[in-house]
Amino acid sequence: MSKINLEELSDMQFDLLKEIGNIGAGNATTALAKMLQMKMDMSVPKVALLPFKDMSQLIGSEDQIVVGILLGMEGEIKGMMMFLFDTKSAHHLVNKLMMQEDSVDNNSTDFTEMEMSAISEIGNIVSGSYLTALGTLTNLSVHATVPSMTVDMIGALMSVPASEFGKYGDKLLLIQSQFGESDFVTGYFMLIPELESYEKILAALGM
Repeated sequence: MSKINLEELSDMQFDLLKEIGNIGAGNATTALAKMLQMKMDMSVPKVALLPFKDMSQLIGSEDQIVVGILLGMEGEIKGMMMFLFDTKSAHHLVNKLMMQEDSVDNNSTDFTEMEMSAISEIGNIVSGSYLTALGTLTNLSVHATVPSMTVDMIGALMSVPASEFGKYGDKLLLIQSQFGESDFVTGYFMLIPELESYEKILAALGM
């Protein structure tokens, strides 16, 4: 039984979790820039420990369509990770990767099969880079399951981790990052370790 209580984290424990968010997002940005072969700056990530029920309000309305990539974490750190970005960001990424001109309708929720495959690969690279940073920082083994990608409403996407991890608690670590010039991509990383994994992460960092 885990002894950690996400409702009662000390300031130092929360600062360590924020630092994991910063380093993971930085690693993911580097991987994305390399993949797209472009210089990509990253804003300072906004990190928060939030209840699942507050997620939709923070990102947008529950019926807003977004692209979501969900994967499991296995090894010494167990749980889930989700990477969300809006459809405009998804089109930016796909067009850059496939060397296409940006469309005037970048808010479209329609993607071709090839574009969906490209988005999935981008999500795979970004999420994998994030978890690599987490594993290196903590010296704990963590690897990702095969990611699944969905284009759906925020409320529908959030229902999956909420139902799976509601038994452990109702909070997740949210990292909001913006990449590139003029907010080329706005992304939301959601790290959802099991409670025992939170303990392992904090212990590995000396807490």
